[in-house]
Amino acid sequence: MVRAVAAALGGVVLLVVLLTAAAAGLVTSLFGGGAAAAAPTMVAGIPADYLTLYTAAATTCPGLHWSVLAAVGKVESDHGRSALPGVAAGANAAGAQGPMQFLPATFAAVTAAHPPPQGGAAPPSPYNPSDAIYTAAAYLCDNGARDNRDLPAALWQYNHSTAYVNQVLDTARGFATTAAPTACRATPERPDQPHVDHLP
Repeated sequence: MVRAVAAALGGVVLLVVLLTAAAAGLVTSLFGGGAAAAAPTMVAGIPADYLTLYTAAATTCPGLHWSVLAAVGKVESDHGRSALPGVAAGANAAGAQGPMQFLPATFAAVTAAHPPPQGGAAPPSPYNPSDAIYTAAAYLCDNGARDNRDLPAALWQYNHSTAYVNQVLDTARGFATTAAPTACRATPERPDQPHVDHLP
């Protein structure tokens, strides 16, 4: 009886180890080794300083590809180059601020939970590219991007618009194809989320 129980427990442990390894292999196959492995040194249309921040910040969230952060930055403010209200100073009509367009309350809550690394503003500022990009990575990570659980849901949380989610995903694919091959991903479970055929 004791041997049977020990064998059953050993089988369960082995199954857990195999499932963990399979999940790690799946993430690697989807992202080609993760954000750090695919970090480019140059991508057309992305300023070098922003690209450095996108690739570094992506490494703080396992499974988040740098191209997703770059796509959010492109859609929100053209990597901080937009002259629209709220990008460099003030706020847009919705109250969003900075190159990653954070609402002040959201930025404060995320930076309180996940302080950005040194090198940004003191205190952290949504107008500081480093603070904004690291905070965007943390926000996406907390909302479904970690381990690529549900990237569309994370982007939906960032901006409650299916069109926005699709635009960011399409932009991310474009960035990734200029720097690294794309990889397929399963359709999200939630019917209110857009279909994602491929992710960077």
